Amino acid sequence: MGSLEQAPVRIYDTTCRDGTQGEGISLSVDDKLKITRLLDELGVQYVEGGWPGSNPKDADYFRRVRDLPLAHARITAFGSTCRVGSRPEEDVNIQALLSAETPVVTVVGKSSVAHVLDVLRTTLEENLRMIRESLAYLRARGREVIFDAEHFFDGYKADSEYALRTLGAAVDAGADTVVLCDTNGGSVPWEIEAITDEARKLLPAGVSMGIHAHNDGGLALANSLAAVREGANHVQGTVNGYGERCGNADLCALIPNLDLKMGMAVLPWDQLARLTRLARTVAAIVNQPLSCQAPYVGKSAFTHKAGMHVSAMRRNPQSYQHLDPALVGNRSRVIVSELSGRGNLESKAEEIGIKNLEQGDLPGVVQQVKELEHQGFSFEGADASVEMLLHRAQTDYHPPFEMLDFMVVVEHRKGQGVFAQAMIKVRVGGEIFHSAADGNGPVNALDRALRKALMPVYPHLSGFDLADYKVHILNGERGTKATTRVLVDMQNATRRWTTVGASANIIEASWMALADAVEYGLAAVGAE
Repeated sequence: MGSLEQAPVRIYDTTCRDGTQGEGISLSVDDKLKITRLLDELGVQYVEGGWPGSNPKDADYFRRVRDLPLAHARITAFGSTCRVGSRPEEDVNIQALLSAETPVVTVVGKSSVAHVLDVLRTTLEENLRMIRESLAYLRARGREVIFDAEHFFDGYKADSEYALRTLGAAVDAGADTVVLCDTNGGSVPWEIEAITDEARKLLPAGVSMGIHAHNDGGLALANSLAAVREGANHVQGTVNGYGERCGNADLCALIPNLDLKMGMAVLPWDQLARLTRLARTVAAIVNQPLSCQAPYVGKSAFTHKAGMHVSAMRRNPQSYQHLDPALVGNRSRVIVSELSGRGNLESKAEEIGIKNLEQGDLPGVVQQVKELEHQGFSFEGADASVEMLLHRAQTDYHPPFEMLDFMVVVEHRKGQGVFAQAMIKVRVGGEIFHSAADGNGPVNALDRALRKALMPVYPHLSGFDLADYKVHILNGERGTKATTRVLVDMQNATRRWTTVGASANIIEASWMALADAVEYGLAAVGAE
Protein backbone atom coordinates (compact mmCIF):
# COMPACT_ATOMS: atom_id res chain seq x y z
CA MET A 1 0.00 0.00 0.00
CA GLY A 2 1.22 3.49 -0.82
CA SER A 3 2.14 6.02 1.85
CA LEU A 4 -0.35 8.65 2.98
CA GLU A 5 2.51 11.15 3.03
CA GLN A 6 2.08 12.55 -0.46
CA ALA A 7 1.39 15.73 -2.38
CA PRO A 8 -1.82 17.53 -1.38
CA VAL A 9 -4.92 15.99 -2.90
CA ARG A 10 -6.67 18.24 -5.43
CA ILE A 11 -10.42 18.09 -6.07
CA TYR A 12 -11.68 18.08 -9.65
CA ASP A 13 -15.41 18.67 -10.09
CA THR A 14 -17.20 17.50 -13.23
CA THR A 15 -20.81 18.24 -12.25
CA CYS A 16 -21.28 20.60 -15.19
CA ARG A 17 -20.11 17.95 -17.67
CA ASP A 18 -20.24 14.36 -16.39
CA GLY A 19 -22.99 15.21 -13.93
CA THR A 20 -25.30 16.42 -16.69
CA GLN A 21 -25.19 12.95 -18.24
CA GLY A 22 -27.41 11.80 -15.38
CA GLU A 23 -30.99 11.05 -16.31
CA GLY A 24 -33.30 14.02 -15.73
CA ILE A 25 -30.51 16.60 -15.39
CA SER A 26 -30.15 19.49 -17.80
CA LEU A 27 -28.30 22.69 -16.94
CA SER A 28 -28.55 26.08 -18.59
CA VAL A 29 -25.47 28.24 -18.96
CA ASP A 30 -26.66 30.35 -16.01
CA ASP A 31 -27.04 27.15 -13.95
CA LYS A 32 -23.48 26.14 -14.76
CA LEU A 33 -22.16 29.56 -13.82
CA LYS A 34 -23.99 29.43 -10.46
CA ILE A 35 -22.54 26.00 -9.72
CA THR A 36 -19.08 27.21 -10.73
CA ARG A 37 -19.30 30.10 -8.26
CA LEU A 38 -20.45 27.79 -5.47
CA LEU A 39 -17.58 25.37 -6.11
CA ASP A 40 -15.09 28.21 -6.19
CA GLU A 41 -16.40 29.52 -2.86
CA LEU A 42 -15.95 26.04 -1.41
CA GLY A 43 -12.33 26.01 -2.57
CA VAL A 44 -12.46 23.31 -5.25
CA GLN A 45 -9.29 23.43 -7.36
CA TYR A 46 -10.66 22.33 -10.77
CA VAL A 47 -14.10 22.91 -12.28
CA GLU A 48 -14.77 21.14 -15.57
CA GLY A 49 -17.28 23.27 -17.44
CA GLY A 50 -18.17 21.03 -20.35
CA TRP A 51 -17.14 19.86 -23.81
CA PRO A 52 -16.74 22.97 -25.99
CA GLY A 53 -16.71 20.97 -29.21
CA SER A 54 -20.00 19.20 -28.52
CA ASN A 55 -22.67 21.94 -28.34
CA PRO A 56 -23.22 25.72 -28.44
CA LYS A 57 -24.27 25.83 -24.77
CA ASP A 58 -20.86 24.69 -23.55
CA ALA A 59 -19.09 27.05 -25.93
CA ASP A 60 -21.17 29.91 -24.49
CA TYR A 61 -20.30 28.83 -20.95
CA PHE A 62 -16.58 29.07 -21.67
CA ARG A 63 -17.04 32.57 -23.13
CA ARG A 64 -18.98 33.79 -20.10
CA VAL A 65 -16.99 32.07 -17.37
CA ARG A 66 -13.95 34.19 -18.28
CA ASP A 67 -15.67 37.15 -16.58
CA LEU A 68 -16.22 35.35 -13.27
CA PRO A 69 -13.87 36.59 -10.51
CA LEU A 70 -12.75 33.16 -9.26
CA ALA A 71 -10.51 32.82 -6.21
CA HIS A 72 -9.68 29.09 -6.21
CA ALA A 73 -11.01 27.17 -9.20
CA ARG A 74 -9.16 26.61 -12.46
CA ILE A 75 -11.69 26.20 -15.25
CA THR A 76 -11.19 23.11 -17.38
CA ALA A 77 -12.42 22.24 -20.85
CA PHE A 78 -13.01 18.59 -21.71
CA GLY A 79 -12.58 16.81 -25.03
CA SER A 80 -11.25 13.70 -26.73
CA THR A 81 -8.04 12.91 -28.53
CA CYS A 82 -7.87 13.69 -32.23
CA ARG A 83 -9.80 11.34 -34.46
CA VAL A 84 -8.43 8.23 -36.12
CA GLY A 85 -6.21 9.24 -39.02
CA SER A 86 -6.30 12.98 -38.22
CA ARG A 87 -3.74 15.40 -36.79
CA PRO A 88 -4.43 17.67 -33.79
CA GLU A 89 -3.94 20.83 -35.83
CA GLU A 90 -6.78 19.81 -38.16
CA ASP A 91 -9.09 18.19 -35.59
CA VAL A 92 -12.24 20.16 -34.78
CA ASN A 93 -12.50 18.96 -31.17
CA ILE A 94 -8.87 19.77 -30.38
CA GLN A 95 -9.27 23.23 -31.85
CA ALA A 96 -12.44 23.76 -29.82
CA LEU A 97 -10.44 22.97 -26.67
CA LEU A 98 -8.00 25.72 -27.56
CA SER A 99 -10.81 28.12 -28.45
CA ALA A 100 -12.29 27.69 -24.97
CA GLU A 101 -9.19 29.55 -23.69
CA THR A 102 -9.14 27.68 -20.38
CA PRO A 103 -5.87 27.27 -18.48
CA VAL A 104 -6.52 23.52 -18.19
CA VAL A 105 -7.70 20.95 -20.72
CA THR A 106 -8.72 17.38 -20.00
CA VAL A 107 -8.38 14.90 -22.85
CA VAL A 108 -10.01 11.49 -22.75
CA GLY A 109 -8.40 8.58 -24.57
CA LYS A 110 -8.89 4.85 -24.78
CA SER A 111 -6.82 2.55 -22.54
CA SER A 112 -8.71 -0.67 -23.24
CA VAL A 113 -7.77 -2.96 -26.13
CA ALA A 114 -11.43 -3.87 -26.62
CA HIS A 115 -12.44 -0.25 -27.01
CA VAL A 116 -9.61 0.53 -29.41
CA LEU A 117 -10.43 -2.43 -31.64
CA ASP A 118 -14.23 -2.55 -31.33
CA VAL A 119 -15.26 1.07 -30.71
CA LEU A 120 -12.59 3.15 -32.44
CA ARG A 121 -12.00 0.34 -34.96
CA THR A 122 -8.35 1.20 -35.33
CA THR A 123 -4.99 -0.26 -34.41
CA LEU A 124 -3.39 -0.22 -31.00
CA GLU A 125 -0.47 1.84 -32.31
CA GLU A 126 -2.79 4.40 -33.90
CA ASN A 127 -4.53 4.90 -30.58
CA LEU A 128 -1.17 5.53 -28.88
CA ARG A 129 -0.31 8.07 -31.60
CA MET A 130 -3.64 9.86 -31.07
CA ILE A 131 -2.94 10.16 -27.35
CA ARG A 132 0.66 11.24 -27.75
CA GLU A 133 0.14 13.84 -30.49
CA SER A 134 -3.05 15.33 -29.01
CA LEU A 135 -1.56 15.91 -25.58
CA ALA A 136 1.77 17.17 -26.91
CA TYR A 137 -0.02 19.64 -29.21
CA LEU A 138 -2.03 21.11 -26.33
CA ARG A 139 0.92 21.11 -23.94
CA ALA A 140 3.02 23.01 -26.45
CA ARG A 141 0.36 25.73 -26.48
CA GLY A 142 0.68 26.43 -22.77
CA ARG A 143 -2.17 24.37 -21.39
CA GLU A 144 -2.06 22.31 -18.23
CA VAL A 145 -2.97 18.90 -19.63
CA ILE A 146 -4.92 16.17 -17.82
CA PHE A 147 -5.26 12.77 -19.47
CA ASP A 148 -8.35 10.71 -18.60
CA ALA A 149 -7.46 7.08 -19.28
CA GLU A 150 -10.96 5.83 -20.10
CA HIS A 151 -11.81 2.23 -19.06
CA PHE A 152 -8.35 1.97 -17.52
CA PHE A 153 -9.16 -0.59 -14.82
CA ASP A 154 -11.18 -2.82 -17.14
CA GLY A 155 -8.48 -2.42 -19.76
CA TYR A 156 -5.76 -3.32 -17.27
CA LYS A 157 -7.59 -6.46 -16.19
CA ALA A 158 -7.88 -7.56 -19.83
CA ASP A 159 -4.41 -6.50 -21.03
CA SER A 160 -2.28 -4.79 -18.41
CA GLU A 161 0.66 -4.17 -20.73
CA TYR A 162 -1.36 -2.14 -23.22
CA ALA A 163 -3.26 -0.19 -20.55
CA LEU A 164 0.06 0.90 -19.05
CA ARG A 165 1.40 1.81 -22.50
CA THR A 166 -1.42 4.34 -22.89
CA LEU A 167 -0.28 5.98 -19.67
CA GLY A 168 3.28 5.97 -20.96
CA ALA A 169 2.16 7.71 -24.15
CA ALA A 170 0.47 10.42 -22.09
CA VAL A 171 3.58 10.91 -19.93
CA ASP A 172 5.83 11.08 -23.01
CA ALA A 173 3.56 13.81 -24.41
CA GLY A 174 3.96 15.94 -21.30
CA ALA A 175 0.71 15.27 -19.44
CA ASP A 176 0.65 16.98 -16.05
CA THR A 177 -1.87 14.53 -14.58
CA VAL A 178 -2.85 11.02 -15.60
CA VAL A 179 -6.30 9.95 -14.37
CA LEU A 180 -7.24 6.29 -13.98
CA CYS A 181 -10.91 5.84 -14.87
CA ASP A 182 -13.24 3.11 -13.64
CA THR A 183 -15.62 4.10 -16.40
CA ASN A 184 -18.09 1.23 -16.04
CA GLY A 185 -18.00 1.39 -12.24
CA GLY A 186 -17.50 -2.36 -11.87
CA SER A 187 -14.20 -2.53 -10.01
CA VAL A 188 -13.85 -3.27 -6.30
CA PRO A 189 -11.52 -1.53 -3.82
CA TRP A 190 -8.86 -4.27 -3.67
CA GLU A 191 -8.59 -4.23 -7.48
CA ILE A 192 -8.31 -0.44 -7.43
CA GLU A 193 -5.56 -0.63 -4.81
CA ALA A 194 -3.48 -3.21 -6.65
CA ILE A 195 -3.82 -1.66 -10.12
CA THR A 196 -3.28 1.90 -8.88
CA ASP A 197 -0.10 0.76 -7.15
CA GLU A 198 1.20 -0.68 -10.45
CA ALA A 199 0.32 2.52 -12.32
CA ARG A 200 2.05 4.66 -9.69
CA LYS A 201 5.32 2.79 -10.24
CA LEU A 202 5.22 3.78 -13.91
CA LEU A 203 4.68 7.49 -13.45
CA PRO A 204 7.74 9.70 -12.98
CA ALA A 205 8.05 12.32 -10.26
CA GLY A 206 6.20 15.49 -11.20
CA VAL A 207 3.30 13.72 -12.91
CA SER A 208 0.19 13.56 -10.76
CA MET A 209 -2.03 10.51 -10.65
CA GLY A 210 -5.81 10.81 -10.46
CA ILE A 211 -8.90 8.66 -9.96
CA HIS A 212 -12.27 8.92 -11.70
CA ALA A 213 -14.78 6.40 -10.34
CA HIS A 214 -18.35 5.61 -11.30
CA ASN A 215 -20.86 4.16 -8.87
CA ASP A 216 -22.40 1.22 -10.74
CA GLY A 217 -21.30 -1.18 -8.02
CA GLY A 218 -22.03 1.28 -5.21
CA LEU A 219 -18.28 1.60 -4.62
CA ALA A 220 -17.26 4.91 -6.24
CA LEU A 221 -16.48 6.51 -2.88
CA ALA A 222 -14.60 3.49 -1.53
CA ASN A 223 -12.69 3.08 -4.80
CA SER A 224 -11.68 6.74 -4.82
CA LEU A 225 -10.39 6.56 -1.24
CA ALA A 226 -8.54 3.33 -2.06
CA ALA A 227 -6.80 5.05 -4.97
CA VAL A 228 -5.79 7.98 -2.75
CA ARG A 229 -4.24 5.52 -0.28
CA GLU A 230 -2.16 4.18 -3.16
CA GLY A 231 -0.87 7.62 -4.14
CA ALA A 232 -3.58 9.32 -6.23
CA ASN A 233 -3.50 13.04 -5.46
CA HIS A 234 -6.13 14.18 -7.95
CA VAL A 235 -9.72 13.07 -7.32
CA GLN A 236 -12.63 13.57 -9.71
CA GLY A 237 -16.31 13.51 -8.83
CA THR A 238 -19.60 15.40 -8.90
CA VAL A 239 -21.75 17.20 -6.36
CA ASN A 240 -24.24 14.73 -4.85
CA GLY A 241 -22.83 11.98 -7.09
CA TYR A 242 -24.76 13.04 -10.20
CA GLY A 243 -23.82 11.27 -13.40
CA GLU A 244 -24.72 8.70 -15.99
CA ARG A 245 -26.36 5.42 -14.90
CA CYS A 246 -25.67 5.17 -11.14
CA GLY A 247 -23.62 8.34 -11.02
CA ASN A 248 -20.07 9.38 -10.16
CA ALA A 249 -18.13 9.55 -6.93
CA ASP A 250 -20.01 11.95 -4.63
CA LEU A 251 -17.77 14.86 -3.71
CA CYS A 252 -20.06 15.74 -0.79
CA ALA A 253 -19.04 12.46 0.85
CA LEU A 254 -15.57 12.21 -0.65
CA ILE A 255 -14.31 15.62 0.51
CA PRO A 256 -15.16 15.20 4.22
CA ASN A 257 -13.81 11.65 4.22
CA LEU A 258 -10.51 12.87 2.82
CA ASP A 259 -10.41 15.83 5.18
CA LEU A 260 -11.89 14.53 8.43
CA LYS A 261 -11.13 10.80 8.20
CA MET A 262 -7.84 10.71 6.32
CA GLY A 263 -6.40 14.01 7.55
CA MET A 264 -5.95 15.54 4.10
CA ALA A 265 -6.87 19.22 4.02
CA VAL A 266 -8.30 19.32 0.50
CA LEU A 267 -10.11 22.66 0.98
CA PRO A 268 -9.16 25.96 2.62
CA TRP A 269 -9.41 25.37 6.37
CA ASP A 270 -12.61 27.38 6.93
CA GLN A 271 -14.64 26.25 3.91
CA LEU A 272 -15.76 22.71 4.77
CA ALA A 273 -18.73 24.13 6.69
CA ARG A 274 -20.14 25.31 3.33
CA LEU A 275 -20.58 21.71 2.15
CA THR A 276 -24.20 21.13 3.19
CA ARG A 277 -25.29 24.42 1.67
CA LEU A 278 -23.50 23.50 -1.57
CA ALA A 279 -25.19 20.09 -1.75
CA ARG A 280 -28.66 21.46 -1.15
CA THR A 281 -28.27 24.48 -3.42
CA VAL A 282 -26.99 22.40 -6.33
CA ALA A 283 -29.83 19.92 -5.78
CA ALA A 284 -32.26 22.82 -6.13
CA ILE A 285 -30.50 24.06 -9.28
CA VAL A 286 -30.66 20.67 -10.99
CA ASN A 287 -34.23 20.17 -9.70
CA GLN A 288 -33.40 16.81 -8.11
CA PRO A 289 -34.39 16.00 -4.51
CA LEU A 290 -31.38 15.50 -2.27
CA SER A 291 -31.61 12.15 -0.50
CA CYS A 292 -32.45 12.63 3.18
CA GLN A 293 -29.91 9.91 3.94
CA ALA A 294 -27.06 11.43 1.94
CA PRO A 295 -23.92 11.07 4.11
CA TYR A 296 -22.78 14.27 5.83
CA VAL A 297 -25.18 16.64 4.04
CA GLY A 298 -28.58 14.89 4.09
CA LYS A 299 -31.40 16.03 6.36
CA SER A 300 -31.29 12.66 8.16
CA ALA A 301 -27.49 12.38 8.34
CA PHE A 302 -27.50 13.48 11.99
CA THR A 303 -31.14 12.80 12.86
CA HIS A 304 -32.01 10.66 15.86
CA LYS A 305 -35.24 8.75 16.38
CA ALA A 306 -34.76 5.81 18.77
CA GLY A 307 -35.38 6.77 22.38
CA MET A 308 -32.28 4.96 23.68
CA HIS A 309 -30.10 6.81 21.20
CA VAL A 310 -31.55 10.21 22.06
CA SER A 311 -31.14 9.54 25.77
CA ALA A 312 -27.46 8.73 25.20
CA MET A 313 -27.02 11.79 22.98
CA ARG A 314 -28.32 14.03 25.74
CA ARG A 315 -25.50 12.78 27.94
CA ASN A 316 -22.80 12.72 25.27
CA PRO A 317 -23.53 14.43 21.92
CA GLN A 318 -21.08 12.16 20.09
CA SER A 319 -22.47 8.87 21.41
CA TYR A 320 -24.45 8.25 18.20
CA GLN A 321 -22.69 10.64 15.78
CA HIS A 322 -19.40 10.00 14.04
CA LEU A 323 -18.53 13.71 14.07
CA ASP A 324 -19.86 17.16 14.90
CA PRO A 325 -22.33 18.00 12.09
CA ALA A 326 -21.35 21.67 12.26
CA LEU A 327 -18.03 20.74 10.65
CA VAL A 328 -19.85 20.17 7.35
CA GLY A 329 -22.54 22.80 7.89
CA ASN A 330 -25.25 20.36 8.99
CA ARG A 331 -27.04 20.02 12.32
CA SER A 332 -28.42 17.39 14.68
CA ARG A 333 -32.15 16.74 14.77
CA VAL A 334 -34.37 14.73 17.08
CA ILE A 335 -37.62 13.34 15.71
CA VAL A 336 -40.56 11.90 17.56
CA SER A 337 -42.25 8.60 16.77
CA GLU A 338 -43.54 5.44 18.43
CA LEU A 339 -39.88 4.55 19.07
CA SER A 340 -39.38 7.71 21.13
CA GLY A 341 -38.63 7.96 24.80
CA ARG A 342 -38.79 10.86 27.21
CA GLY A 343 -35.44 12.13 25.95
CA ASN A 344 -36.84 12.77 22.45
CA LEU A 345 -39.56 15.00 23.86
CA GLU A 346 -37.22 16.69 26.30
CA SER A 347 -34.93 17.55 23.38
CA LYS A 348 -37.86 18.77 21.29
CA ALA A 349 -39.17 20.90 24.17
CA GLU A 350 -35.75 22.47 24.64
CA GLU A 351 -35.45 23.05 20.90
CA ILE A 352 -38.70 25.04 20.79
CA GLY A 353 -38.10 26.85 24.07
CA ILE A 354 -40.71 25.20 26.33
CA LYS A 355 -39.31 25.60 29.83
CA ASN A 356 -42.26 25.02 32.14
CA LEU A 357 -43.21 21.51 31.06
CA GLU A 358 -43.30 19.31 34.12
CA GLN A 359 -41.27 16.11 33.98
CA GLY A 360 -44.35 14.29 35.15
CA ASP A 361 -46.21 15.37 32.01
CA LEU A 362 -43.71 13.86 29.59
CA PRO A 363 -44.62 10.17 30.04
CA GLY A 364 -48.20 11.08 29.19
CA VAL A 365 -47.12 12.80 25.97
CA VAL A 366 -44.85 9.88 25.09
CA GLN A 367 -47.76 7.48 25.55
CA GLN A 368 -50.02 9.74 23.51
CA VAL A 369 -47.53 9.72 20.65
CA LYS A 370 -47.31 5.92 20.71
CA GLU A 371 -51.10 5.52 20.73
CA LEU A 372 -51.62 8.02 17.93
CA GLU A 373 -48.95 6.38 15.79
CA HIS A 374 -50.70 3.06 16.34
CA GLN A 375 -53.83 4.70 14.95
CA GLY A 376 -52.01 5.81 11.81
CA PHE A 377 -50.40 9.13 12.71
CA SER A 378 -46.75 9.65 11.83
CA PHE A 379 -44.92 12.45 13.60
CA GLU A 380 -41.53 12.10 11.90
CA GLY A 381 -42.37 14.64 9.22
CA ALA A 382 -44.85 16.65 11.26
CA ASP A 383 -42.85 18.59 13.83
CA ALA A 384 -45.59 21.17 14.26
CA SER A 385 -48.03 18.50 15.50
CA VAL A 386 -45.40 17.31 17.99
CA GLU A 387 -44.97 20.87 19.22
CA MET A 388 -48.73 21.20 19.69
CA LEU A 389 -48.76 18.03 21.83
CA LEU A 390 -46.07 19.59 24.01
CA HIS A 391 -47.79 22.97 24.20
CA ARG A 392 -51.09 21.32 25.18
CA ALA A 393 -49.33 19.43 27.97
CA GLN A 394 -48.48 22.75 29.65
CA THR A 395 -50.88 23.63 32.44
CA ASP A 396 -50.94 27.31 31.43
CA TYR A 397 -51.55 26.70 27.72
CA HIS A 398 -54.77 28.18 26.33
CA PRO A 399 -55.62 27.22 22.75
CA PRO A 400 -56.39 30.14 20.41
CA PHE A 401 -59.68 28.50 19.39
CA GLU A 402 -61.83 25.46 20.14
CA MET A 403 -63.72 23.65 17.41
CA LEU A 404 -67.28 22.87 18.48
CA ASP A 405 -68.94 21.57 15.29
CA PHE A 406 -68.25 21.25 11.62
CA MET A 407 -70.19 19.89 8.68
CA VAL A 408 -69.05 19.37 5.11
CA VAL A 409 -71.43 18.84 2.19
CA VAL A 410 -70.33 17.73 -1.27
CA GLU A 411 -72.99 17.94 -3.96
CA HIS A 412 -73.34 17.28 -7.63
CA ARG A 413 -75.96 19.38 -9.34
CA LYS A 414 -76.91 18.89 -12.93
CA GLY A 415 -75.55 21.67 -15.04
CA GLN A 416 -73.39 23.01 -12.19
CA GLY A 417 -71.04 20.08 -11.50
CA VAL A 418 -69.57 19.19 -8.12
CA PHE A 419 -69.08 21.74 -5.36
CA ALA A 420 -68.37 21.61 -1.62
CA GLN A 421 -69.56 23.68 1.31
CA ALA A 422 -68.34 23.64 4.92
CA MET A 423 -70.01 25.04 8.04
CA ILE A 424 -68.01 25.55 11.22
CA LYS A 425 -68.73 26.63 14.79
CA VAL A 426 -65.71 27.59 16.94
CA ARG A 427 -65.21 29.20 20.35
CA VAL A 428 -62.60 31.91 20.80
CA GLY A 429 -62.33 32.94 24.42
CA GLY A 430 -65.92 33.28 25.56
CA GLU A 431 -67.35 34.03 22.14
CA ILE A 432 -68.78 31.58 19.59
CA PHE A 433 -68.37 32.14 15.87
CA HIS A 434 -70.35 30.49 13.06
CA SER A 435 -69.22 30.56 9.46
CA ALA A 436 -69.75 28.82 6.15
CA ALA A 437 -67.76 28.80 2.95
CA ASP A 438 -67.71 27.14 -0.45
CA GLY A 439 -64.63 25.46 -1.88
CA ASN A 440 -63.42 23.50 -4.85
CA GLY A 441 -63.25 20.48 -2.55
CA PRO A 442 -64.14 19.59 1.05
CA VAL A 443 -60.72 20.44 2.50
CA ASN A 444 -60.59 23.78 0.70
CA ALA A 445 -64.09 24.56 1.98
CA LEU A 446 -63.06 23.67 5.56
CA ASP A 447 -59.96 25.84 5.29
CA ARG A 448 -61.94 28.82 4.01
CA ALA A 449 -64.71 28.42 6.61
CA LEU A 450 -62.20 28.22 9.48
CA ARG A 451 -60.35 31.30 8.28
CA LYS A 452 -63.64 33.18 7.90
CA ALA A 453 -64.57 32.33 11.50
CA LEU A 454 -61.20 33.30 13.00
CA MET A 455 -60.17 36.32 10.92
CA PRO A 456 -62.13 38.87 13.01
CA VAL A 457 -60.02 37.90 16.04
CA TYR A 458 -56.77 36.92 14.28
CA PRO A 459 -56.44 39.13 11.18
CA HIS A 460 -52.84 37.99 10.57
CA LEU A 461 -54.27 34.58 9.63
CA SER A 462 -54.66 36.09 6.15
CA GLY A 463 -50.89 35.71 5.80
CA PHE A 464 -51.03 31.92 6.25
CA ASP A 465 -51.11 29.88 3.05
CA LEU A 466 -51.95 26.21 2.64
CA ALA A 467 -48.78 25.23 0.81
CA ASP A 468 -49.20 21.47 0.38
CA TYR A 469 -51.63 18.66 1.12
CA LYS A 470 -50.62 14.99 0.99
CA VAL A 471 -52.75 11.88 1.44
CA HIS A 472 -51.39 8.43 2.26
CA ILE A 473 -53.59 5.32 2.35
CA LEU A 474 -52.16 3.08 5.09
CA ASN A 475 -53.96 -0.26 4.74
CA GLY A 476 -55.18 -0.34 1.17
CA GLU A 477 -56.30 -3.95 1.45
CA ARG A 478 -59.32 -2.65 3.40
CA GLY A 479 -60.49 -0.73 0.37
CA THR A 480 -62.69 2.28 1.14
CA LYS A 481 -62.50 1.42 4.87
CA ALA A 482 -58.75 2.04 4.90
CA THR A 483 -57.12 4.49 7.30
CA THR A 484 -56.01 7.72 5.68
CA ARG A 485 -53.06 9.79 6.85
CA VAL A 486 -53.04 13.45 5.85
CA LEU A 487 -50.09 15.85 5.98
CA VAL A 488 -50.71 19.57 5.69
CA ASP A 489 -47.96 22.12 4.97
CA MET A 490 -48.75 25.70 5.91
CA GLN A 491 -46.54 28.75 5.59
CA ASN A 492 -46.33 32.47 6.11
CA ALA A 493 -43.76 34.90 4.76
CA THR A 494 -40.94 33.52 6.93
CA ARG A 495 -41.75 29.97 8.04
CA ARG A 496 -43.24 26.68 6.90
CA TRP A 497 -44.64 23.96 9.15
CA THR A 498 -46.17 20.50 8.79
CA THR A 499 -48.96 18.79 10.72
CA VAL A 500 -50.59 15.36 10.55
CA GLY A 501 -53.99 13.76 11.00
CA ALA A 502 -55.21 10.17 10.58
CA SER A 503 -58.62 8.54 10.46
CA ALA A 504 -60.71 6.08 8.49
CA ASN A 505 -62.64 9.23 7.47
CA ILE A 506 -60.53 11.33 5.11
CA ILE A 507 -62.43 14.51 6.03
CA GLU A 508 -61.76 13.98 9.73
CA ALA A 509 -58.07 13.26 9.06
CA SER A 510 -57.88 16.42 6.97
CA TRP A 511 -59.57 18.47 9.66
CA MET A 512 -57.14 17.19 12.32
CA ALA A 513 -54.14 18.22 10.25
CA LEU A 514 -55.68 21.52 9.17
CA ALA A 515 -56.77 22.52 12.67
CA ASP A 516 -53.31 21.65 14.05
CA ALA A 517 -51.67 23.73 11.32
CA VAL A 518 -53.82 26.79 12.05
CA GLU A 519 -53.46 26.42 15.82
CA TYR A 520 -49.68 26.07 15.48
CA GLY A 521 -49.54 29.15 13.28
CA LEU A 522 -51.57 31.21 15.77
CA ALA A 523 -49.96 29.88 18.96
CA ALA A 524 -46.33 29.26 18.01
CA VAL A 525 -45.67 31.41 14.94
CA GLY A 526 -47.96 34.35 15.66
CA ALA A 527 -47.85 37.47 13.53
CA GLU A 528 -44.11 37.39 12.78
